[in-house]
Amino acid sequence: MRYLFCSVSLSGLLIGASGVLPFVAEAQAQTSSSAANQGASLPPVTVDAPQRRAAARTARPSNSQRGRRVSQTNRTSRPPITAGASPQSQGPQQGPATPLNTNVVTPSASRLGLTPREIPATVEVVGAETIREQGYHTTIDAVKGATGVTAGDAPNDVSFSMRGFQGNQVNVTYNGINIGPTGFTALTMETFNLDRVEFLKGPSSLMSGQGAVGGAINYVTKAPHTGPIQNEAFVGFDSFGSYRTGYGSGGSTNIKGLDYRFDISRSDVNGFIDDTDTKNLHVSGQLDYRLSESFKVFGAVEYKDYQARVYEGTPLVPVAFSGPYATSGIVSGTKVSDYNGTNLGAVTIDSRTLTTNYNVLDNHKTIKETWARGGFEWNLTNNVTLRSQTYEYNASRDWYNSEVSAFNTSNNLVDRERFFVHHNQNTVGNNTDVTWDSGFFGMENRLVTGVEAYHLDFTRPAAANFPHDFVSLVDPDRGYYGTLTTQNQTAAIDSVAFNLEDRLKITPTFALIGGLRYNPFSLDRTSTDKFGANKAGFPYSTNWDPVTGRIGYTWEALPGLTFYSQYATASDLSGGSIFLLSPAQPLTLTTARSYETGVKNLLWNGRAEWTFSAFDIERNNVYSAQAGQTLNLAGKVKSQGVEFAAAVRPVPELKLWGNVAYVHARYADYDFTGGSFSGNAPPNIPALVVNGGASYRFPNPGWLPVEVGVSARHVGDRYTTDANTVTMLAYTTADAFAFVDIPKSKAFPTFDNTRVTFRVRNLTDKKYAAWSDPFYPDQIFLGAARTYEIETSFKF
Repeated sequence: MRYLFCSVSLSGLLIGASGVLPFVAEAQAQTSSSAANQGASLPPVTVDAPQRRAAARTARPSNSQRGRRVSQTNRTSRPPITAGASPQSQGPQQGPATPLNTNVVTPSASRLGLTPREIPATVEVVGAETIREQGYHTTIDAVKGATGVTAGDAPNDVSFSMRGFQGNQVNVTYNGINIGPTGFTALTMETFNLDRVEFLKGPSSLMSGQGAVGGAINYVTKAPHTGPIQNEAFVGFDSFGSYRTGYGSGGSTNIKGLDYRFDISRSDVNGFIDDTDTKNLHVSGQLDYRLSESFKVFGAVEYKDYQARVYEGTPLVPVAFSGPYATSGIVSGTKVSDYNGTNLGAVTIDSRTLTTNYNVLDNHKTIKETWARGGFEWNLTNNVTLRSQTYEYNASRDWYNSEVSAFNTSNNLVDRERFFVHHNQNTVGNNTDVTWDSGFFGMENRLVTGVEAYHLDFTRPAAANFPHDFVSLVDPDRGYYGTLTTQNQTAAIDSVAFNLEDRLKITPTFALIGGLRYNPFSLDRTSTDKFGANKAGFPYSTNWDPVTGRIGYTWEALPGLTFYSQYATASDLSGGSIFLLSPAQPLTLTTARSYETGVKNLLWNGRAEWTFSAFDIERNNVYSAQAGQTLNLAGKVKSQGVEFAAAVRPVPELKLWGNVAYVHARYADYDFTGGSFSGNAPPNIPALVVNGGASYRFPNPGWLPVEVGVSARHVGDRYTTDANTVTMLAYTTADAFAFVDIPKSKAFPTFDNTRVTFRVRNLTDKKYAAWSDPFYPDQIFLGAARTYEIETSFKF
């Protein structure tokens, strides 16, 4: 089924929809007294008439121009036509801002046009204003701000952990589009081009496809708005000699119905590890054109260029070897090297290696990506809307490093081993869906049925030899990569997914929501050695046809107080990545299920908000990563936990926020010859993660408004491997900031607002272990050192 595109028959979809019993739906979870008074009905499909546009000019918009509110009628109403032709690509739609940013429609969490408070699941949104205030420069920074989420910015594998699962069990999507396993495709980006980052917790294959067991993270680029042109720019520097800069512009053009958005950001960031730096360029743009009151088209393009000289980790060393240079508070435990088999005994991080780079001098990591998206949204009637989006994604990725750094007690040197791999990926796809508002025995109902189809080609030239050498632990002679011999692998994936979601309002305050996804997909793989001969078992083909879904309810017991529960399922490959799957590996899918219940509460006239959830997740037929790129049958992973998030503004000048997550994740039925890891925790999973912060704005302490703030983050103990013999110890870090807002004045007539920000990260210069790659368990990644920053931003 090559180069399959989606061809949707509207009549067929409607006929099919009319025969579907809406066994699932979601409540209209009004979250304040005013929201409750807007009517207990879904908003009918309506379209805002084209606004009268003045000539494009520099102006500061009112709040209403920053994001259109959902129109209200005496019946149900759809959100107005949006920038994207698919729910996954909609621009920001929101009501009044709430402390936890829960009034934003989150298409990655539901295709029904709902906000986080209207979905029976834990959904978080880190918006552009939060990104700006908290200084989340990169996507890794933004992800860490969410409840219970940790991240490892390992150069060879950007990974996240969520609800007891990590790596490819947490999906990463871009404007709602899944481009492949996280470990292969995730890219650390600057956040300037993003409007928000969305998080859907727990099994969520219904929305993002295979792999979403712990949850899914969705990056949403900035989209056009209707109204006067807004411009923004910034430039920043830090104490390591790094710089960041960006410019963005958007608004209405002189052509009636045509809105635009353009953003460009550039950074050159020096790391705290010797001889490391990252250069990041991100260019994005989108045009929206409203041809009529009921029909809109859009087109969007992106280009990303990531180039880095990378840090591949710091080796664990024996306490006995380090002697007075042994550190405390970073790692503990005992270890036998997974790479060379020597017994390290009690291990530590040597203080002489806290900034040492063991990579070769000619190392690099390079990633170039391009996106092209286009589509339409068409309100066929007042209660039927058709959306379609076609996209193409291309990526070229290159890793050229010494990736192993393993201490060897036989000679007290560090083993190093080289690795090279290159990716060429091309994905072409289409997402089309129909939304139908109707009645069902007197109850209001919204049904979305859709088809998602794509074809993916993946080529992977990789090292066929792995040059090895030894270097000293202190002041290593890093040398060069050496001779490279390559072999080649390919993968072709065809996927088509049929999905439906439904929301049925049983009463004005109680609703059901649910959905199903049937996703047959196939894989064709080849693998040749350095002479071009096929390896044993190749080429080969296989296919799968998983069915996943969710069902739940929301109940607004009081205005602003909503209870919810849901049951959800997910599936993913039981062993390794689909890009590298071989006939010798398990070809079955895992199954995962989750029970979740919780409460969401908006109170104090919208000045305070809190959410609570409790969950129980079980993933079956699990294979776990081991050193040397091998997999062990690990049986099951069981994860139970609770999450709590809150934010409050007691007085207009003071903001308080915090979140806490506790998870108990353990293997079950994980037995092997000579032992068992049943009862052990998976790697990189902390039992406790806490974030919190406060800021106070002095409205006029002289002549300029000043805001000061602090934030803190605590991450509990984590293990480096399934054996649970080495612990990355718990750590707490704190940041502080102050910014000065300079309003428009005679001294600054061009700018509506200028902000100068001073920030200190890791105030105490805490030394800690941030992450461990399970495939390279003889080394860990250290967290960033204390950094001083200054940044100036402008709006005009």
